[in-house]
Amino acid sequence: MTDVDPVLRALAHPVRLRMLTLMWTGPMSAAELARELDISHALASRHLRRLDAVGLVELAEERIRRGGRERRYRTVHGSPLSDRRDGARMLAATLAHTLQERAARRSPDGGGVTVDAELWVAPEAWEAARGRLADVAAELHDAARPPRAPGTIPVGMSLMAFPLQEAPHAGADREP
Repeated sequence: MTDVDPVLRALAHPVRLRMLTLMWTGPMSAAELARELDISHALASRHLRRLDAVGLVELAEERIRRGGRERRYRTVHGSPLSDRRDGARMLAATLAHTLQERAARRSPDGGGVTVDAELWVAPEAWEAARGRLADVAAELHDAARPPRAPGTIPVGMSLMAFPLQEAPHAGADREP
């Protein structure tokens, strides 16, 4: 794993993925992230430094707070996950972990959409659907507000859709 892209390695941790999501709507400090994620300030700072080192977050503001300097960071917008082909298995494992955590917190009263599929479709149908999926993800990101903002509900979304390499045909190994 030593030759894996540093951005990919930074993305391959569930806490860092959550941090990026939380900072999508506006800047947060390590202390604010620690409280929201229920982790130590030191751990939040360590994860934040890792995200900053690979350019996934940027310093938004510095302010004096209780006699010290508070640095607040925001997520650099754009989706570094969308077209990653390298490390897809590592990203899938991280997304699966995050999805399991979110599924445990699923509201019993809220509706949802759950899909698992391996389908054969025309290339133009795939491209059209891929565009719509990207639009839905962008729509939800654009609608996002800071954590716990009045009038909001937390929503989880994990999506990984991609064309597959064709698997060997069943029975291809059998002798006639």
